Amino acid sequence: MATNVLLTIDVELMWRADVARHGWQAIFERSYDPAGVGIPYQLRKLAEHDLHACFFVDPMPGLHFGVEPVKRMVGPILEAGQDVQLHLHPQWAGMADETFVDAFEMNAYSKAEQRAMMERACELLMKAGAPAPIAFRAGSYSANDATLRAAASLGIRYDSSHDGSAHPWPSAISLPADQILPIEHEGVVELPVTLIGAIGGYRHLQICAVSLAEMRAALRHAVDDDHPLVTIVSHSFELATRNGERVNRAHLRRFEGLCTHLQQHSADMPTRRVADLGRLPIDHLAEPMPSDPIRALGRQAEQLWSNFYEER
Repeated sequence: MATNVLLTIDVELMWRADVARHGWQAIFERSYDPAGVGIPYQLRKLAEHDLHACFFVDPMPGLHFGVEPVKRMVGPILEAGQDVQLHLHPQWAGMADETFVDAFEMNAYSKAEQRAMMERACELLMKAGAPAPIAFRAGSYSANDATLRAAASLGIRYDSSHDGSAHPWPSAISLPADQILPIEHEGVVELPVTLIGAIGGYRHLQICAVSLAEMRAALRHAVDDDHPLVTIVSHSFELATRNGERVNRAHLRRFEGLCTHLQQHSADMPTRRVADLGRLPIDHLAEPMPSDPIRALGRQAEQLWSNFYEER
């Protein structure tokens, strides 16, 4: 059986404490296309390898800056034939509306408050040209069961906020930490971020968090064990250094290597848009791929190189 791959890329304006004093242009380039390896570059690579991806776009900066920066995020993604779904960092609501507390986690709010934010975010995303979203991911994975109930009440069918490596906080959905396959929960189909075993817990399958060797092995583990879905995470700015001024070559190699691997194995690891997932099996039991000391050492060496050379 083929294992569907949901390659997800979170797209957002990076938050700064002094953001209210600046126009959106001051943070757009660093967020959307830092060092020339942001969304335009990633879209080109996906097209070159004939891959699909799901871009979770946060439209909430539109509450403060207007819809123009959201249009500029959404437009190129849709023109490339890729998937746009809903992402949300609630601190933008706090900045735009004093009735909201100044919190960075969705799960700091009541269900009613979360629903109000999601409803406004859906309106902004569609005003920017995106179709009505059918999937949601909370910023920093900070969802709880009330988040999912709020999403379901708005007709959102899927959520992808459960990250067992960040459980029980800020990822606070009441599912087991090692839940890695789709499951019906609180009125939606939860699409958990895929995990691999690590010393003392788990690591989530994110470009900046695991090595290419670990991603390849996790994909093979999923195919061999008949997992219906693998969910991988990246960000619009993740292939650049933290200051946005240079390419992070370690992360770039991982992304390019992953694209090549998925193209080479498209028969048993097809990439999907959310709407193309169809009716996923939701009663499948699975465990994350166990930790491998050799692969873990390789990743640790890469991370040291990334942190102490690429970032300096």
